[in-house]
Parts: sequence; structure tokens; C-alpha cells
Amino acid sequence: MNEKWRVMIMSIKVEIDTDVFQTIKGIAKDKKTTEKKLINDILKKEIETTKNKIPEYLIANKDTYNPDPESFLKNAGFIKNVEPFDAVKLIREVREGR
Repeated sequence: MNEKWRVMIMSIKVEIDTDVFQTIKGIAKDKKTTEKKLINDILKKEIETTKNKIPEYLIANKDTYNPDPESFLKNAGFIKNVEPFDAVKLIREVREGR
């Protein structure tokens, strides 16, 4: 069986406000589709827009926040040291105030 065409059929009771349902019904009629398909499309779009999105109030510095991983990888390792050093020793010195 092809996984692409696999659909889970469930029966869920959802209470939708009559005004909202009438709007959905009108939009579905204009697009020549069913209410079920329209509701599924709307839910899929909403899930995609809210998925993995960090809420604004959790971002400390909104001006410099960039979730782009390519930019992060491009800037990773831009500081180079000529001679090797012991990071643990350096951290201990900083904590002790030396």
C-alpha cells in the first residue's frame, strides 16, 4: 500500500458556531469543493504556520534573532585561535576571577 494515499478515517464531533459554518459553507460553494475538504485545508495551513514557531515573548532579543540554520552554520567557527587552549581551565579562571 502506498503511504502517500493512506488516510485515517475518524469520526469526531466538533461544535462549530453557526455563523462560522455558514461562512465555511459559502466559501466551499464558491470554490466548488466540500466543507470537509475546506476545513481540512484550513487546519493543515494553520498547523504549518504554527508548527515550530517560537512565541514572540520567549525571544529575548527580537532584533538579532535569526532562526535561519544556514546563516548559523555560515558563522559557526568564524573565530580561530592560533595555538590550542584548555577551555575547562579558562572557564575555571574566569569563575575564580583571575
